[in-house]
Amino acid sequence: MKIQAPLAERMRPKTLDEYRGQDHLLKEGASLRRALDSGLIPSMIFWGPPGVGKTTLAFLIASHLNRPFHTLSAISSGVKDVREVIQKVESAGMFQQSGTILFIDEIHRFSKAQQDSLLGAVEKGTITLIGATTENPSFEVISALLSRCQVYTLKGHTKDSLTEILHTAIAQDEQLQSKKIELKEIEALLAISGGDARKLLNVFEIIIGTFKDQSEIVIDNALVKATAQQSVASYDKDGEQHYDIISAFIKSIRGSDPNAAVYWLARMVEGGEDPKFIARRLIISASEDIGLANPNALLIANNCFQAVQSVGWPESRIILSQCTIYLANSPKGNGAYQAINRAQQLVKETGNLGVPLPLRNAPTKLMKELGYGQGYKYSHDYPGNFAAQEFLPQEITGTNFFSAGSNSKEKDVEENINRLWGNKYKK
Repeated sequence: MKIQAPLAERMRPKTLDEYRGQDHLLKEGASLRRALDSGLIPSMIFWGPPGVGKTTLAFLIASHLNRPFHTLSAISSGVKDVREVIQKVESAGMFQQSGTILFIDEIHRFSKAQQDSLLGAVEKGTITLIGATTENPSFEVISALLSRCQVYTLKGHTKDSLTEILHTAIAQDEQLQSKKIELKEIEALLAISGGDARKLLNVFEIIIGTFKDQSEIVIDNALVKATAQQSVASYDKDGEQHYDIISAFIKSIRGSDPNAAVYWLARMVEGGEDPKFIARRLIISASEDIGLANPNALLIANNCFQAVQSVGWPESRIILSQCTIYLANSPKGNGAYQAINRAQQLVKETGNLGVPLPLRNAPTKLMKELGYGQGYKYSHDYPGNFAAQEFLPQEITGTNFFSAGSNSKEKDVEENINRLWGNKYKK
């Protein structure tokens, strides 16, 4: 008995003209389109949520340029597999068509050693690497490899592109053509998809499959919700809920509600969220929402991230819970967050103001003759390790960026500034 491929696989585009979405990369004059038209493509990383066509686009690029195409999955492949592909390309030599493309799906799952094994071949041009990842490549791809690749961000499908994909499937798929399907309402289908075309088509096929003995099918929102309820996860870690729930999580910590914070943490844990993503958000919260009110919060959050990396899943959920409860119960203050915001805004308004001469480095005789470093007071030579002098450009002297909130620790910082500087930095 022949196994029937899923609808999403059957509807995979065969040419770039059939590809839907990513107009910001593929429309006339867009960056990736220009590279394709020139026939010279760099090694690249496709970064985007699931179901937006990363794998398909890589295959279509190879087909469009008539390039040899090899594919590996980071889940099941290792250094040995990478080296075998590279050796195969190198051994083919003059018999191998130039510009071989190696596509690695979920490249963020490759270890440092595995990613290192790609460097030489990418740098020499033995292969053109196309990596696909749902994770931020700045965190998950080693810098040496990232510097050799162009990163292209792929976006979730719009409602229009999803609707077009759905209508195309109904019109062109042989299995669906045998039925008369009316799309009375599709809002629930689109909501379930979360911008993921693969999920849209697979859920649609599940619904159609419940009508084996019926040739006429009317799709509406009630039918979709009733039929797909058991097949759709309660948490879509790459869709809208991903952002809504992490927002609720952080706001619960900021609002000092550990019970609510742990609940939203549990929602993410049960939904399969990346624990490192949660840990990174805890580090941000420890500085943005707690900061100087309790400097230990940042230390604990950073240690939490390191522990999550070391321990792995599922035990690291306990570490995340401990850190979450600690941050939610910690005193709050956003003085440091507000200070950098004010400073950045002033930089935007005033531009690159000159560094005062006493603060400048003077490694050469000429610089010393120009007055670089003259008049600088070495703080440790003075009582209390403090000597009043100007550290800001003259144009903004006396500007106060730090303002304490109601937290006592932040008020201590403000009082110390006033004690040392008198009225210079007062509001």
